Amino acid sequence: MKYRTLGRTGIQVSPYALGTMMFGAWGNTDHDDSIRIIHRALDAGINFVDTADVYSDGESEVIVGKALKGRRDDVVLASKMHFPMGDDPNHRGNSRRWIIAAVEASLRRLQTDHLDLYQVHRPDPTTDIEETLSALSDLIHSGKVRAIGSSTFPAAEIVEAQWVAERRGLERFRTEQPPYSILNRSIERDVLPVARRYGMGALVWSPLAQGLLTGRHRKGAQGGATHRVAATPEHFAHECKLEVVEQLIPLAEQAGLPMTHLAMAFAIAHPGVTSAIIGPRTMEHLDDLLAGADVTLDDEVLNQIDEIAPPGTDAGPNDAAYTPPAIADVSLRRRSVAERSAA
Repeated sequence: MKYRTLGRTGIQVSPYALGTMMFGAWGNTDHDDSIRIIHRALDAGINFVDTADVYSDGESEVIVGKALKGRRDDVVLASKMHFPMGDDPNHRGNSRRWIIAAVEASLRRLQTDHLDLYQVHRPDPTTDIEETLSALSDLIHSGKVRAIGSSTFPAAEIVEAQWVAERRGLERFRTEQPPYSILNRSIERDVLPVARRYGMGALVWSPLAQGLLTGRHRKGAQGGATHRVAATPEHFAHECKLEVVEQLIPLAEQAGLPMTHLAMAFAIAHPGVTSAIIGPRTMEHLDDLLAGADVTLDDEVLNQIDEIAPPGTDAGPNDAAYTPPAIADVSLRRRSVAERSAA
């Protein structure tokens, strides 16, 4: 497997990163089987493992910790924090209070004394980015974290974080982890160019569009009753997304590729992308993806993809991505009745 430099960190990582969200209660509940999948990925040359405290409420990190015994030094290990870990209102977010507690809990579960990459899972409008970067900087200085990154941050917030780090003499985000696939290409407009401008590595998630780009879900057909379909049925029934899939299937067949290989090869073809996260739940899923690790798409195929799914556009909303308060909160995008009447 050919390795790539993660931004300007000097760290060499595989173009496929092993995502572990499907290990534990959210997916594969068999710890031994999950560990075998992790070992199979490492044996195939994948050296980048990405997890998060919230995955199966910490169970994923526990599984990863077991799997990496005796192999930790050969793995670039990344985790994330932000989402709630229990009912306590302070056991979430991007505050110094929570970051310090969260990293200690992740290190215990992962059975390691440091993380190679620690990422802020989502923006937190209630916390100054200076507060967040200050806490993360202290973790780097203490040796518990080697590099820090953001995940699913809008381009403007990536820029703000870089400026704050420079002005305050703090450690800066070295990576960004955004969603990216043939169906969701909007980050090509701003996030990927901004990340490249600041020398950040991009570790993209959902390159198979949460399963739509496997080709198993077709327009007008009943898809399998999987956990993903049950969680986001609107995603698998979105007409515009399904129309793109219907056009991609014959393209993949013409290229002699399974849909999964076409989708993964597309994701890692972008010069701004360092690694694409694969999230297998079974050994069969992993083996299918590994079989396409060396696939390279030629310009003709990429041009045809551009015609089907234009660059910089989304075929439909990414249901798992970040929605900023300015969009999610009605009060921030609509004047009150009294204000409108007064006007």
